[in-house]
Order: sequence, then C-alpha cells, then structure tokens
Amino acid sequence: METERVTEHEKPAANSTTEPTHPAPAGGAHDGTADAGGQPPRRGRDGAPPRPRPHPPQPGEPGVPAGPVPDDEAGNERSERERRGGDRLRFVGAATRRIARGVDLDETVLGLCRASVPAYSDAILVYLRDPLPVGDERPTGPFMLRLRRSDRIPEDPLAAQALQAAQPAAPGVRTTQATGHPTQAADYPGHSAAEAAGLSLGMVTSAAAGGTGTTASKLTEVRPGGPLAEVLRGVRPVFADSPAASAALPELLGPERDVPAGHRAILAPLRGRRRVIGAAVFLRRPDRPAFEPDDLLIAAQLATHTALGVDKAVLYGREAYIADELQRTMLPDELPQPTGVTLASRYLPAAETARVGGDWYDAIPLPGSRVALVVGDVMGHSMTSAAIMGQLRTTAQTLAGLDLPPQEVLHHLDEQAQRLGSDRMATCLYAVYDPVAHRIVVANAGHPPPVMLHRSGRAEVLRIPAGAPIGVGGVDFEAVELDAPAGATLLLYTDGLVESRQRDVWTGIEHLREKLAATARLTRPGASAPLEPLCDEVLDILGPGDRDDDIALLAARFDGIAPSDVAYWFLDPRAQTARQARRLARRALARWGLEELSDSVELLVSEIVTNAVRYAERPITLRLLRTDTLRCEVGDDVPQLPRLRQARATDEGGRGLYLVNRLARRWGATRLSTGKVVWFELPVPEPEPEL
Repeated sequence: METERVTEHEKPAANSTTEPTHPAPAGGAHDGTADAGGQPPRRGRDGAPPRPRPHPPQPGEPGVPAGPVPDDEAGNERSERERRGGDRLRFVGAATRRIARGVDLDETVLGLCRASVPAYSDAILVYLRDPLPVGDERPTGPFMLRLRRSDRIPEDPLAAQALQAAQPAAPGVRTTQATGHPTQAADYPGHSAAEAAGLSLGMVTSAAAGGTGTTASKLTEVRPGGPLAEVLRGVRPVFADSPAASAALPELLGPERDVPAGHRAILAPLRGRRRVIGAAVFLRRPDRPAFEPDDLLIAAQLATHTALGVDKAVLYGREAYIADELQRTMLPDELPQPTGVTLASRYLPAAETARVGGDWYDAIPLPGSRVALVVGDVMGHSMTSAAIMGQLRTTAQTLAGLDLPPQEVLHHLDEQAQRLGSDRMATCLYAVYDPVAHRIVVANAGHPPPVMLHRSGRAEVLRIPAGAPIGVGGVDFEAVELDAPAGATLLLYTDGLVESRQRDVWTGIEHLREKLAATARLTRPGASAPLEPLCDEVLDILGPGDRDDDIALLAARFDGIAPSDVAYWFLDPRAQTARQARRLARRALARWGLEELSDSVELLVSEIVTNAVRYAERPITLRLLRTDTLRCEVGDDVPQLPRLRQARATDEGGRGLYLVNRLARRWGATRLSTGKVVWFELPVPEPEPEL
C-alpha cells in the first residue's frame, strides 16, 4: 500500500512585499550548474548570472535587536491625532447641520450660538452688518456692524454643567468639573482661579446676558483701511494675539474691553456670497485648553456656513415680504361699512412657504345702499395665481360699478379669464344684497355654495345652481333671488375651508353647517352671533393637517333697513318738480324728527333734482334713507355722470355740485344700466339727553 507524502512549505508573511529567496549552493557562487531542483540557473540579458536579491534583516543577525522595534509612543500619538481629527469632523458636521436648519435671520444666528457654546467656546459674539444688503444690492453709507446676539456659559456651576451635558463637546474642550484642569489665574493677576475663569467673558458679554458694567460695543463703524477692515477683508479667522487681531478687536469691541489673552479668542469674518456681512468672536475661559491651530479651520467652517445661512435668510425674508405685500395689495385693506349690513373677513395662506394664492374676497358698495359680496378662487397658490386673481378682482369691481346683474358679471369675468390664457380657471360666487327689499341675488360659477345662519340658530346650505368655472367659456350663468331676513348671517368661503386630504367637499360643508349651528346655540336666544368671534370659530374646524389650500372667508350679517326709515317717490320731469321734491323731503324729515336738517336737505335736493329734470326724459326717482346717516338718492335715465367744476364769475350755472360738495359729508354719482344715481349723505344729529 502506497502512502502519500505531503511536504509542507513555509508561507510568507501576509503583509510581506518581498519574494521568497532560494538558498545558494554550497559553494556560495553561481557557477552555471543546475540547482538543487535540477533547473539550470537563470541568467540576465547579457548572459551574466543574476545578482542575489536583498532580504530584510532578520532578528538575531549582527546589528539587529532580538525583539520588535518599540513604536508605542508614536502609535499612541498618531491614534490621538486621528481621534481628535474625527471628533472635529463630527462636531463640524453637527454644528453646520444645526446652523443650516435656520430659515430666518434669528434662527440662523441662534444656531451658531447654540452649536458653539459650550461645545466649542465658552462665549460668542456675533456682529452683522447694519443694514444687511440683500442679494446683489450694493451697500450704501458707512460700514456698520451691530451686535446681533451673544451667548456664554452661565456663571452658575450647576447651570454650566447642565448646559454642557446637553450638547456634545468639541475636541479639546473640557471643563474644570469634568477634567480637573487647573485654572490659569496667572493671566488675571489679583484674582483667584475661580474668578479668573469667568472674568474676561463676563466683561465682554454681560450686555447680552443682562449684566451690568463694562460691555461690548453694540454698534461699531468699520473704518476704511483700518485694522478691523483688513481682518474682515482677509476672510480667514485669526487668533486674538496675532498682530492683525490685536488691533482689530479693540476697534470691534471697544477700546476699554478686555479679551482673554493667548489663543483663547478667535476673530472670524462672516463672508456671504458677495461680501463680508459680519464677524464672530469665539472666547474660551482660562480654565479650559486654549484654541489650537486646527480650531481656526473649525471657526472658518462655522463662519462660512453662518454667513451663507444669513444670506439665505435675508433673501427668504425679502421674498416673504414681497409675497405678503403682494397678497395684501390684492385683498381689501379694510372692508367698507355699507348701510344695513355688517361685514367681517379672514384670509389664511396655504402654508408659510406659500404666502400668496389665488383666493380673494371683496365687498363693493352699490347704488341704492346695496352691496355686492364676492368670493373667488383661482387655481393654484403661486405668484401667477395671485396675478390672475388681481386681474379678475379688478374686473369684478369694474363690472360691479356698472350695476350689472350677477349673471352678467360672471359672464364678463369668464370672457376676461379666456383672454388671459387658455388655462386660467377660477371659481367665483357673486351676490348682491338689497337692505331695503331684504332680498339677495346670487350667481355661482363652480364655487362651493354659501351657508346662511338664521337668527333662530338654524343653519342651511343655500341651493343655487353650481354653474361652470370661470374660464371654460360658452356657458350661461343663472342667478337666483332669495330672502335675506334681518339678523341672518351669510357665510361665503373658498374650498380650502371645507376640503382636505381627509374629507371631500360636501362632508366639509356639512361639518361647517353643524359648526355654525353649534356656535349659534352659544348665543342668547333671538340674538345674532357676533361676526368676529364667529369667523374664529369657523376656522377652528380645521385640523392640524387640514390646511391644504389657502382660505378666504367673508361673513355678512344682514341688518336691513326698516320700511319706516325709507321714503321713496317717482317724480315727472317738469319745471315744478324741484319744488315738489323739496316739499316731500321736508315732510319726511318732520316725520323722523330731523327738522334741523330741513334747510340743508331742501337746498341740496333742489340742486340735484333740477339738474336731473333738465336732461331726463323719463320719471326720476327720489329716495331718502335714515340710518346712522341721512342718505338722499336721485336717479334718472341719463348715463352721463355730473362732474364738479369751478364756475366762472360770468357763468349762470355750474354751482350746484359745488354747494353739494361743501354742505354734504359725502356725495357721489354711479352709472346704472338704466341711467345714473346721484347721492349725498348728511350726519344725523344725536338726540339731546333727557334731564
């Protein structure tokens, strides 16, 4: 039986880079004979035998120690450097993430302070340019730096320990409580170690911390060509004891302010995308290790990310301001106060990041003490939607001034939307309320129906034809006339109030109706719910995640005008009509107990009626309304509006409107589809108190 012979060969070391060497022949020279394996020796290109390969010295050979080379100290030093470098990278990553989370200016600066104190420094001062330039805007005026924020470790040891425990420490940052590092009181002669640990920082940062005594300057002017300007121009952070910073810091902080000596203060310029926008001063107490050269790199990273964040915050602030101004100008500054109706409104953007949208509301006074109530919604919530909304709102105001019926107003809005573009879609609801007739005419263009809350507490969704959205084209709109009893409240809104990802439109409308009914039950019986609290209660139906769209809300409470406060006549256009109008007005004022207004009212009525009789072909109308003011309206079939002009001394006429303008509190003229109405108002005198 044959046995298999196994020969074991010594394996080279895994990390060895040298090839295994073959033992030389016994003679020690290559003589061209075969080696032990029977192979002829290899030769070079010139035929000469190859030279022996060098091999590393082995332990035990002459001049080589028997054990390995002791490299513990070098390895420990290298490991410590790697550990500290890794700590710095982790700190910079965490700090920059915290700074980048800020959206506005205060959040960005606060992120720098919270990331630096106490992990990197014991105190920090952040100066920003005042005013801050925006984008490519070129600064004008002197270069001023204002102390925006400062932060430092509390003097209370327990508070300082809690603050440090709440944040990860940066490399080389250890407090006395954690490491027992001796306080370097020698830097502050005449003070104990405990006093020296916080003396310098308290003197520099006590202003922001609410302290008293010597504080850092809050406003500094950077002199052109001065030492501070040179440091800021250099962009790189510098230690306080460097020649550049030793002259720059007194200019920044004030000549009498003390700064920790040695490498315990760093001045870091803040450079944005275009220019230097500020500076940051990092300070350490004497009881902590001083800053190292590598800490300048950390300060540079913190300063760079902070400056870019400040630039971003300034640009975001300007965009938010533009959006807010645009939305504010697109919506009414304040609602009018027409006779016989009380109004309230609300507007909420879809989110803080989308401050503008296509929702709008409006209340437009009309002739005859009527008022047009409008609410609309353009698709989307962007600058484009806001621009389209502004054009449609202006068009609606112009059409309302022509006193067109609601369905005609929607028809012209539809044509205007088609002229603006093929994809300009919007919904709109247009209603006209007449406080004398206690009626309301409503036309709808694809908008959610309004909800009416009666004085009895019953809430109902008005049944009106839905219609097609504005911008579709070729669709007729239908108007319906409904009762508007005194004390009832009409709520007009956009779909953002009732529609969300959690519910459909009709579920939201039913929820809104129930909310109105529940709110009415909280009001005493027979009384109408106050409008402002009612609007706030309506907005409470929105849950935390229900705001998917912007919201426009318009509430109108119908007070109406009682028939006893209205006097109305038809008068034929004759020469005697002015005298007849004066007599009728005098009788109405006597019935209302307003005789002291008779002289003014008769004079003004006579002037306006005389002008109407001169050009009218059909009967004219005269109406007096008594509310908190006395309103007189004269209507005729002539569309031309009267204009106030200065009559010459030789003119026989042209002074009637001048008298109206001087005696009346307000007056105006409005063109109607059947002519025009000229009106004026006089204040109603307050009744004398009874003795």
